[in-house]
Amino acid sequence: MIESKEPAFLRIRFYTTLPAVLLLLGVLVYGTGGLIHARLLQLGEHVWPGYHALRSDPVTPECEADALRQRRADALAAHEAKQAGGAAAPNAAPSEDDLLDDLLDDDEPTDDGEPGAGQGSDGVDLDALLEDEPSPKPPKPPSPPPEPAPAPSDEVDLDALLEDDAPARAPPGAAPAPEGDVDLDALLEDAGDGGSGDSANGDADDSSDGGDVDLDALLGDGPDEAEPTPAGLPPAIQAFDNAIAACEAKHAAYSSAVTSITPNVRRFRVVEGAVQRVVEFGVDSLSHLLALLILICAVATTAFKHHIALRPPRARIDHIASEVSQLIAFALLAWSAWQFKTVDVDAFGKPQNATLHLIWVIGFAVLALVNIYNLITLPKGGPESRGILRALLSVPLFATMALIAGGYFLLAEDHGAGLAIYVAKLTEHALLYLNVGLYVWVGMLLKRTALANLCFDVLRPWKMPPEILAFVAVVGAALPTAYSGASGIFVIAAGAVIYRELRKAGARRQLALAATAMSGSMGVVLSPCLLVVIVASLNNEVTTDQLYGWGFKVFVLSAVLFLAASLLNRQGKLSFAGPKEALPGSLAALAKLVPYLLLFAVLLVLYRVTVDAGLDEHSAPVILPVLMIGVLLYDRFTQRQVTTRTGRVVRFGFRRALGAATSETTGHIGALLLLMGMSICLGGIIERAELMELVPATFGSPWATMGVLVVVLVVVGMCMDPYGAVVLVSATVAAVAYRNGIDPVHFWMVVLVAFELGYLTPPVALNHLLTRQVVGDTKVERAENEGQGFWSRHERLLLPITVMGIALLVTAFAPLAFDGYGQAAETPPAAEAPAEP
Repeated sequence: MIESKEPAFLRIRFYTTLPAVLLLLGVLVYGTGGLIHARLLQLGEHVWPGYHALRSDPVTPECEADALRQRRADALAAHEAKQAGGAAAPNAAPSEDDLLDDLLDDDEPTDDGEPGAGQGSDGVDLDALLEDEPSPKPPKPPSPPPEPAPAPSDEVDLDALLEDDAPARAPPGAAPAPEGDVDLDALLEDAGDGGSGDSANGDADDSSDGGDVDLDALLGDGPDEAEPTPAGLPPAIQAFDNAIAACEAKHAAYSSAVTSITPNVRRFRVVEGAVQRVVEFGVDSLSHLLALLILICAVATTAFKHHIALRPPRARIDHIASEVSQLIAFALLAWSAWQFKTVDVDAFGKPQNATLHLIWVIGFAVLALVNIYNLITLPKGGPESRGILRALLSVPLFATMALIAGGYFLLAEDHGAGLAIYVAKLTEHALLYLNVGLYVWVGMLLKRTALANLCFDVLRPWKMPPEILAFVAVVGAALPTAYSGASGIFVIAAGAVIYRELRKAGARRQLALAATAMSGSMGVVLSPCLLVVIVASLNNEVTTDQLYGWGFKVFVLSAVLFLAASLLNRQGKLSFAGPKEALPGSLAALAKLVPYLLLFAVLLVLYRVTVDAGLDEHSAPVILPVLMIGVLLYDRFTQRQVTTRTGRVVRFGFRRALGAATSETTGHIGALLLLMGMSICLGGIIERAELMELVPATFGSPWATMGVLVVVLVVVGMCMDPYGAVVLVSATVAAVAYRNGIDPVHFWMVVLVAFELGYLTPPVALNHLLTRQVVGDTKVERAENEGQGFWSRHERLLLPITVMGIALLVTAFAPLAFDGYGQAAETPPAAEAPAEP
């Protein structure tokens, strides 16, 4: 019998989480738009070389080459008259000093307020430009005003005009000028004779004696500094030639641009400009998108009681403890967000981002109202209470962190806005946390496809022992973990699939749970893990190449340790099916995977051809959701009927699969991002309370230092999300390691492994809590009641702790016995010291 009716709660949940789906699609549009815009710019530059200059209509140059030529002719005539006529008479041609004044529009002051001493015709104060007060000059004999010359319509570029781009140099042997004051007379001295006041040829006309200005020295063209000008032209004429050439080049560029902007270019500009505006709008809106995504998903998580806690609520008192703690936490966050807005108003006169403040205040208030509704509609009956202490284990982790951080800011610092300020730090890296949501969505889409089943079908004919199959699953999960950037994200994304497939292959519950919790722990040190990129960006002492190079060695170490631990604890014979028996079935299963592989290949090639993007740490969050939606679409159209565990056959089409995946995504995003935000608040407490100041500056040896750091880093990993923990360690613990002689590459390898051990270690054990979240409380409770002996009952905890604990000890202490750790990878060159003058 085929059932096609969709359960009512799934429809309600999908439509209540529809805004979150639209936000995720908005992030996809923004990310894809960035790739498309970059590709459009490349295409435009390829088709129309110099397209960057054609993206907007060119501006008509203001300079006039003909006017400059006329002024050059007048200046050349004046120079020739001076050469032929000797000393200047009242009506004679102007001297070179007067020529310079004319060139710079720098006339003497007049009594009626016309431009004068140090002022050009456009009102530019030359003396102020040279930062020198005007010095008194002997009066000049009156002379008739010169014939007005046509002035250029644009401003004269002083550097281009004087051919003097280099800073002025003091004459050899001259005493330095006092700081803050520029001696104009010294600046105008002739550098040709070391500042003696006489020119090389002894001509009085070329010296800077008395009030005369040496034109050559002013133009930086003395005998010791420049080669003779071509054809014997004076520097002023050369300056005019340069100005004319520059003006003609501007007009030529303008004409070329006008000619190049064809109708096709204009049409292309419209498309490119529209995409650019979408990207710019996305950049301006990322903080708002993240705040809305967190709060909307948190509403769904709170309404469906999907928050992460040490124990799920069962009894009535458990629900009361959970809801009351959340109510207090959300009320405290709403009040702190309002205080943050008030602080902004007091500091700047108005909120720096009023809309964002309003989103946080309203969002946290709505969440508090949801908790009130949950308290009013508490379930009746249920199991008996096991006491208040047991009930406190049902308090969500984010609520515990919020209460601790809020209490510190209120009681220790009387800083009501502190909690909201640190929560708002999420928006400083908005795209990073939005990508977390996209990765979770990818995992939930993968869960709805047959891809994981088909991959395990390839392995089943070999009849591997459960321990070997668990090893293959954990090692195989390392690569997708490297793309997701954090083990917890991958556990949420694919943990349910791994657990289900291991159980189908005959693995015991404890081993399946252990492998699920560890499924993301080995890939965080592999390329192109985003966490490593963040480490390298925050610490100039290391590079991604160094960390990835040594990270692969750490990955191999932890994989071998997991295999050894699994085999030592195997509960059956270590046997495999022979190739003749296994190969036909394995090849048949592999054939079913070929269409999926081809679909992946086609989509990836399409991305490469259209937007020139590969599957790296920058583009993976945008590309992977599209790939998985394509896989889900193909999967649902080729296999619309699904057989449940009870044997019923249900119709599970594309729309229903997409709705279920996005609904589950919403609950996980709300739980995970709220937890990340509160962990940032805990990091703020550690930083503001200066707890790291209690750590000694030196420990006497790298061995003792490493022993202390290992403990500290594991504790940090138990309490914080990886991104917030990396920021905290970079600002505090890293300096302690460097001061005590620990190689930076070595230190950060230890940090990453210690974090993973922290995520697997009680009492918090975040990866185990996330495993419970995706696998289900019932399955975890059944695993806790099976097995004989201490190891069998707690294998899901002990196996990961043993493997990662040994890996941490080896990573931390083995390299201290060798001098060359970290030197195999290329060390970035040290900055060169400035050359001696």
